[in-house]
Amino acid sequence: MGGDEGAARTEVASAAWGPTAPTHRRYERRSRVGTGEAVWGRASRSVLRWGVKTRSGFSVPDDAEVRPGQRLAVRFRVGPVVVREPVEVVEVVRTDDRVGFAYRTLPGHPVDGEEAFVVTRDGDTVWLTLRSLTRPATTRGWALVFPLLRLAQVVVRWRYRRALR
Repeated sequence: MGGDEGAARTEVASAAWGPTAPTHRRYERRSRVGTGEAVWGRASRSVLRWGVKTRSGFSVPDDAEVRPGQRLAVRFRVGPVVVREPVEVVEVVRTDDRVGFAYRTLPGHPVDGEEAFVVTRDGDTVWLTLRSLTRPATTRGWALVFPLLRLAQVVVRWRYRRALR
């Protein structure tokens, strides 16, 4: 979390997400990506290279595979305005049926929290699970527009759920 060096709280390695602090808004949604080994391979490779973000309209300066400790500034353009989102990858999971990562926001990000993207397979079906914990950023300017940012999250999450299809 912004300024918090603690362990990841979105628990990307776990199918069941345990209790979280009431200080953050909790979100979890599972969406079907498709079926088959080819879909699994494509989706699992893509999620580890920021594909959910980039296919949702964000730009990421490093297209290398995510790794714990990786810090970068994701960018999102809204008309002429470019929003800079500094983040740090805090957890990565790679198993035979679960692949994904979580990042925490860093100071300067529009919100304070953590977000996770996890691809799983259940039999032949491939799923994308989104998890996030958010609250207003401590930066005064961003904190004032948090209600608008919550509305933007609805749109962005819709894009995330469609990104790997």
